[in-house]
Amino acid sequence: MHPTTLTLRHAEPADAAAVDRLAELEEAAPLTGDILVAERDGAVIAALAPADDRAVADIFLPTARAVKMLRELAAELGAPAARPRRARRPRLALLRTAAVR
Repeated sequence: MHPTTLTLRHAEPADAAAVDRLAELEEAAPLTGDILVAERDGAVIAALAPADDRAVADIFLPTARAVKMLRELAAELGAPAARPRRARRPRLALLRTAAVR
């Protein structure tokens, strides 16, 4: 494999269609506000809205590292932190015991 360059930057108006396409691929709502993008080989492969920490990425490419790097960049830039995410716990149904007569 040859090394590729990953560029992290603020989204520009020309990136809107690419960011919207990523949201469509993930069946997610479009990102709003200031957006950071990760670009590889001239194509936007991931995007992050730092204000709410929502990310979208190309589901057909390995993008976890790019999203992680976007989050690190947002932290370095002092992006307003979204509410910390809690680990989801499965909801347990309450068991009721019925008396059998």
